[in-house]
Amino acid sequence: MNIQRFHAPTAREALLLARQTFGDGTLILSNRPTANGVEVVATAEESLAAVARTPGRASAAAAASDASAPGKDSEDMAMSTLSFQSYVRERMLRRRQEELGTAAPPPQRAASAPAQSPRPLPSAALSVAPQTTSALERAPASQRPAPPSASISSQSIVDELHNMKELIEERFTTLSWLGQARQDPIQSNLMLKLIRAGYSPSLARGVLERMPKSSDGAHAARWVMDVLERNLKTDAGQAQLQDEGGVFALVGATGVGKTTTAAKLAALCVRSHGPNSVGLITLDTYRVAAMDQLRGYGRMLGVVAHLAHDRAALQDLLSLLANKKMILIDTAGVAPHDPKKGEMVDDVLDLPHVKRLLVLNACGHGDTLDDVLTSFKHNSAQQVLLSKVDEAVKLGPALDAVIRHQVTLRGITNGQRVPEDWESADPGKLVRMSLQASAKSAFDPQPDDLNFFFSPAPTQHHRQGMLHA
Repeated sequence: MNIQRFHAPTAREALLLARQTFGDGTLILSNRPTANGVEVVATAEESLAAVARTPGRASAAAAASDASAPGKDSEDMAMSTLSFQSYVRERMLRRRQEELGTAAPPPQRAASAPAQSPRPLPSAALSVAPQTTSALERAPASQRPAPPSASISSQSIVDELHNMKELIEERFTTLSWLGQARQDPIQSNLMLKLIRAGYSPSLARGVLERMPKSSDGAHAARWVMDVLERNLKTDAGQAQLQDEGGVFALVGATGVGKTTTAAKLAALCVRSHGPNSVGLITLDTYRVAAMDQLRGYGRMLGVVAHLAHDRAALQDLLSLLANKKMILIDTAGVAPHDPKKGEMVDDVLDLPHVKRLLVLNACGHGDTLDDVLTSFKHNSAQQVLLSKVDEAVKLGPALDAVIRHQVTLRGITNGQRVPEDWESADPGKLVRMSLQASAKSAFDPQPDDLNFFFSPAPTQHHRQGMLHA
């Protein structure tokens, strides 16, 4: 069995050396600190497959590898090479016997007895025994019991190996991060601060992995804030929505404040360009008094609000209001996974020159914001507005979602007043607000809980290559 040891100054470099040798099928068996850095013991998935086929040879190879290592390795490694191979071998043999319908022998503990080659399986466990009943022998082939599929057995072994690989890599990464946290208390404190502010562990790790070595906590905190500001995309330095003009449809979940936000944008445009510069349209025929609410705002601004029941009516109204500088379309709130979402929003708004503004509730939980962004994000909906900022206890989850999904924040609302409670998106101000110390919460992690956040970042929620440190 091909087991190799790799030495490097850091755990990440040692893991890279192992992967360069064994490729994507690398299995990390153990890691331990050394005087010169980190030692990693690794092998390939193909080697473990050979273990399943030739248990006697695998045991001998594992024993030889174990004998060649210093005696201290078996004490330092939580799972030694030999016990790991025995564990994998027992699981694969048990899986095979379950598929063949035979009772699995009781597992042998490597720690309780010296390493021995497992007894070979009886022939009945490796292949289906031939039927001795003459009636079965004379039965047509289509009526005879089908032998177990070798491909199914092989696939189950591969699945087991992949599961073990993920488990070992997660443990390896966790130990590596915990070691770094003990060596660098500044990094550990910043991680705790970001988690308490509502930022996701994946984003916090993506930022802190790029942090330069520094002995000054103030400079490290300033560096983290600068990174968050650079990665929070806003329209700072560009024309504001009311000055840019165009056709904008406000979309989002129920109750996030789309109608009030539309009224604020209309009021800003009226203030800058006059009442004749704005057109108001609502598609909300589901909510009681939705049209009355928009008409009430329109009367305050001297603007007529229109109702469109379907796509054709919307096209007619857009043609009628084509000379307006800004046209705002208020839509019905709909849950991200509502089957009617496509019919109520997507199909109706699938028109040229219609830009979508996704309204996000700043009070939402991080998982909820992720779900909304994933569901509503569209080719023409890469722009978002944050509503109810004044009601949010923590801004971290909302900013975290905007950063990870790489959408542009066009403005925030922080109250019900029209249009006073509207602000342009200032990344520096928003990041500072998100990191301000707030009242203690039962949901805030303690320093002892920090270990649970050092797990591999899911690729679907965070891609490190998109962060600009």
